[in-house]
Amino acid sequence: MEKFYLTTAIAYASRKPHFGNTYEIIMSDAFARFQRAMGKDVFFCTGTDEHGQKIETLANEAGITPQKYVDGVAGEIRRIWDLMGTSYDHFIRTTDDYHVDAVKKIFKKFYDKGDIYKGFYEGWYCTPCESFFTATQAADGKCPDCGREVSQAREEAYFFKMSKYADRLIKHIEDHPEFIEPESRKKEMVNNFLKAGLQDLCVSRTSFKWGIPVDFDDKHVVYVWLDALTNYITALGYDPDKSYEEQSEKFKRYWPADVHIIGKDILRFHTIYWPIFLMALELPLPKKVFGHPWFNFGNDKMSKSKGNVVFADELAETFGTDAVRYYALSEMPYGSDGSITYESVISRYNNDLANNLGNLVSRTHAMTKKYFGGIVPEPTCPAPIDEELKAAVAKASADSVKLMSEYHVADSLDEIFTMLRRANKYIDETTPWILAKNEEDKPRLATVIYNLLETIRVGAVLLAPYIPTTSENIFSQLGTDKRSYGDVAFGALEAGKPLGEAFTLFARIDEKKFLEEMEKARAEAEAALAAQNAPLAEPEHEAEIGIDAFGAVELRVAEILECEPVPKAKKLLKLQVDLGYEKRQVVSGIAKYYTPDELIGKKVILVTNLKPAKLCGVDSFGMILASGEEDVKVVFLDPSAKNGDRIR
Repeated sequence: MEKFYLTTAIAYASRKPHFGNTYEIIMSDAFARFQRAMGKDVFFCTGTDEHGQKIETLANEAGITPQKYVDGVAGEIRRIWDLMGTSYDHFIRTTDDYHVDAVKKIFKKFYDKGDIYKGFYEGWYCTPCESFFTATQAADGKCPDCGREVSQAREEAYFFKMSKYADRLIKHIEDHPEFIEPESRKKEMVNNFLKAGLQDLCVSRTSFKWGIPVDFDDKHVVYVWLDALTNYITALGYDPDKSYEEQSEKFKRYWPADVHIIGKDILRFHTIYWPIFLMALELPLPKKVFGHPWFNFGNDKMSKSKGNVVFADELAETFGTDAVRYYALSEMPYGSDGSITYESVISRYNNDLANNLGNLVSRTHAMTKKYFGGIVPEPTCPAPIDEELKAAVAKASADSVKLMSEYHVADSLDEIFTMLRRANKYIDETTPWILAKNEEDKPRLATVIYNLLETIRVGAVLLAPYIPTTSENIFSQLGTDKRSYGDVAFGALEAGKPLGEAFTLFARIDEKKFLEEMEKARAEAEAALAAQNAPLAEPEHEAEIGIDAFGAVELRVAEILECEPVPKAKKLLKLQVDLGYEKRQVVSGIAKYYTPDELIGKKVILVTNLKPAKLCGVDSFGMILASGEEDVKVVFLDPSAKNGDRIR
């Protein structure tokens, strides 16, 4: 069986992914399902990119370790991927032990063969993108990829000799025109980066610690992009200590990748840096890198600062997973950015799914039950108009497959829905409700109904990669097992068999009501935020104290080692804390606001010279500091704070 190895870019575990981020996994899943339907042995890999300065900063701001931070975000990403019905075969995390070990070996292998050398990096750096830029690339002080401010950075670093492989990469791209798609992306990479002169790449960092350490120089961590890109081979079990012939059967079976599906903003990393890393490892290059466009909100790129972020899981609560998948896949053009608005989502849902598809299935099922007792009738009375419908089915079958093979996903879907629109028109042309009035027209009616049922069946086969749950629901209503691409030839539906139970595929959405409710929810959220940020009234103050009185309060750094509820006390938690020089038990009234798991491992401020107290029968030797009365927030310290240090 022919193999097909498909990957997404692994999602950066900094924040919950918005709709634009989620598009990539939906598109990749549709393509993986399509390749399986074509009879190929598919290995579909996705995952999360979990190292880097940005994540270390966010974890520090949250008062937790970077590992705990990425555990939470990676779990959320995987939850959304699963909610979207994605059929990945492997989910890799760059904090997985096997990946970390392989990256260490890869870095050492590059160093040993002379591809890496030590120096100093000085130039522009974009923290959100984890990317370095020359003064020319960041001429206006902005990141050329994301548009955010860049900052000057200078630090000791290892560099990879990119220029050593540049000519070889240019030749590969010229000899393999299919390597980068769409074509416009290829020209950008070759002209703007390769032919302009490829600079050596900084591949380690010393200004932060959250990364894979360089074994032979522990001041350094591996640059996040070298770490992340290698996931495509480490997920297959790649061992840098072995030759290609000695690799695992899994690696030799699936590598090279047939396609990396990525966003257009990270094309440079995948079509320049990644191929060069592979050349240095003496491994084959991926067959194709497909850089898809972005999803914008209206005319603007999605941005939390602009308040225009849409989340796929929230859309799915109203419209259902398949509706979200359908919108993502049908609305994104091949070579230019797509757009999402709530109005356009509702329009697509009502017009395409509820009316064109859902109503066609509902009407046809109802007519079959009414006129033939729910049994698929025998088509014995053909007419010329039937050939037009069959031609539309044949065209959709051939064209949708061809277009999907060429990554024209939206165009492929459009071919299928053009066929469904033709079937709806066929109902109006053949008027089965009139044919049903005359017994002599019963054979003709049977043929019309059969043709409609068969068109719906072929449509369900073709739609399976895109909206798989809906496809299965249609097959269930048709009561057929003719569900594969090998069954798309018209006439496979067996006459004489009963249909399954009918149910609504997509209920229409009241656009006005939906938008009004959404606006109400938005207004309530803004009001709550305004109230939260409203200036406080002048509080009552305690009497002034001198420095001696303040100095009498002993505040020290304490780490929470254990935490559990106090029996029969809803508000209290019993904490075991480490002060470095001793361990203590403290009781705190924060059970309403924190679970024990949220507190273990945190660094807090402890009043250590408070007189011991007994709370609900439990001894307490100190007090942890917190703010607020109705919404209590514990004051957490940087994880690097030393246990027992005096706080001044």
